[in-house]
Amino acid sequence: MKVRLVLLVLLFPALAHARAPQNATRAQAAPPLTGFRAEFFANLDDVQEKIMELAESTPADKYSWRPARDVRSISEVYMHIAGGNYFLATYLGVPAPTPQRDLEKTVTKKADVIAELQRSFDHLRAAAAKTTDLEKQVKLFKNDTTHRGVMVTALSHLHEHLGQSIAYARMNGVTPPWSR
Repeated sequence: MKVRLVLLVLLFPALAHARAPQNATRAQAAPPLTGFRAEFFANLDDVQEKIMELAESTPADKYSWRPARDVRSISEVYMHIAGGNYFLATYLGVPAPTPQRDLEKTVTKKADVIAELQRSFDHLRAAAAKTTDLEKQVKLFKNDTTHRGVMVTALSHLHEHLGQSIAYARMNGVTPPWSR
């Protein structure tokens, strides 16, 4: 029995390694993204990483901080980002998750904010991945655009609020992790 166990322990890594090329071949079989789609997902990866790192670096007791009365707090900005991700995905044909609620007012604790942000990025990413016709016409804010235009708007919105979040963080003594 001990001999079998020793053989199994010794052979398991070799068996796992032997299977790796098969899995790698399957992964390589999927065509890589090119053009606008590749650029969109690379940009989304970058802005998402920065927003998530900043949200995680900001102390929980600062999430209710706001620079002035009647201006969004830190948690409200992050939940505005999440709401925008859900909202803009609807223009790509993917409904927002239900139930829809006022995220800015109901999700305020750091752990909940980070979890909701992550879900919203996953939702936007899935909606964009399902988008096959980038030139499909849609109306966005009473203007004619395309699915490509919706995706550009999503990135613009994310970058706008990343900048806002950086300013909020720095006003609270938090240095963005990627600039340390």
